[in-house]
Amino acid sequence: PTPPAVPSADCAEQPAQARVRAGSHVTERNQPGAAQVAAMEKDFHDRLGKLRKKPKAAVTVRVHFQVVYGSAGNIPDATLKKQLDILNDAYKASDVTFTLAEIKRTQNAAWFSDPEGNERQMKSALRTGNAQDLHFYTADLGNSLLGWATFPSSYRSQPAMDGVVVHYQSLPGGALGNYNEGDTGTHEVGHWMGLYHTFQGGCSGQGDEVADTPAEQSPASGCPTGRDTCSSAGADPIHNFMDYSYDACMTEFTSGQNQRMQAQWAAYRA
Repeated sequence: PTPPAVPSADCAEQPAQARVRAGSHVTERNQPGAAQVAAMEKDFHDRLGKLRKKPKAAVTVRVHFQVVYGSAGNIPDATLKKQLDILNDAYKASDVTFTLAEIKRTQNAAWFSDPEGNERQMKSALRTGNAQDLHFYTADLGNSLLGWATFPSSYRSQPAMDGVVVHYQSLPGGALGNYNEGDTGTHEVGHWMGLYHTFQGGCSGQGDEVADTPAEQSPASGCPTGRDTCSSAGADPIHNFMDYSYDACMTEFTSGQNQRMQAQWAAYRA
C-alpha cells in the first residue's frame, strides 16, 4: 500500500529540498519554484563574479552528527561512522572530504517524533559552528519523507537552520527497505552543497542548472533502466544521487555537479 503522506518540512520559510519514498505524495512547501531558482542563481553568479580567487578543488566538511532520539533512534557510533564512510566514498570524485567533528546525543521524544514541527527549536538549541559545519540530524520522519536539507545560500539569513535532517532508519542497516544504505544522507548533503534535484524544472529551461545531467520530467523510483522522459538528448539520470531512485541504484555525481558544488562552497561556505 502507498504510505500515507506526511507534512513536509517548513524549513523556516527558506528554500529547501527533500527526498521522499516511492509512491508517496508529499508536497514540499519550500520546493523552489522557477522564480525562486532564478533569484538564487542570480545571487550565486553575482557572488561568484566577485570572488578574487577561483574555487579551490579540495573541500573539507566538519560533520556534527546530531542523534535525536526518544524510545528509539539512539543510533550507535558504528552506524554513524559507516554513514561517514558512505559520504566520503560518494564525494571522493568531488574532492570533498567529510571529517567527524562530534557525535551529540539528545533525548527528546517530541523532537524525535516530529522534527519538522519542532525544527526551529531543535536546531536553534543544537547547532554550533559556522557555514563549513554540517549538522546531520537523525530522527523519525514518518512513513513518507526520508530527509530534507537547506541550501548554501540560506546560511546568511538563517544560520541556525543550516543542515540536513534524515530518517534515522535510512542510515546503513536501517529498517527502510530500499532506502537503508545511507544514500538519503548522500542526497541531502548534495542539496546542502548546492545541488538541485535532477528533475528540477522538468524538461524545460535550465533544469538543475548543470549541463551534463540529462533533463528529467519527474522523479525516478526503483531503478528504471532506460527511462527517458524528455525529448532532449540523454536518458534520465536514474543513477544520480540527486534523483529519487533506490539507494542501490544511486551511484554517481557528474563532473558538472562536482564543479557546481565547488563553486557553491566558494560562494557561500568558504
